[in-house]
Amino acid sequence: MVQTRPLRQAVLRPHQTIEEMTESEPADVFAVGAFEGEEMIAVGLIGPEGEAGDWRVRGMATVPEMRGRGAGAAVLAALLDHAREHAARRVWASVRVPARSLYERAGFAVVSDEFEPPHIGPHVIMEKQPL
Repeated sequence: MVQTRPLRQAVLRPHQTIEEMTESEPADVFAVGAFEGEEMIAVGLIGPEGEAGDWRVRGMATVPEMRGRGAGAAVLAALLDHAREHAARRVWASVRVPARSLYERAGFAVVSDEFEPPHIGPHVIMEKQPL
């Protein structure tokens, strides 16, 4: 998890320090990274959150100049595989609007109106069920 923090902070939470970001991390998440050589170029986290059988994708980030090469899609697919292996029935995410198409290609659907959390831009809630 520690290895994922610099990329997640740089892409998702530049207004926070790594220490501030770390305070809101759930303890029971599973992380997946995509690498080019030794460099982590994409990352995502998943863990149980919500009703029984619900899992949440969070912290999806890709190095901006590496977007569009399939790394984010591969990370998301691995996260979904992990959730399936742990009997998840529904996976959901609070998705930045520019990343919406990544989730749609993976079978997610929008289930909320657009909203804007402070400092991080417009989002929608998306879910995939059944897995």
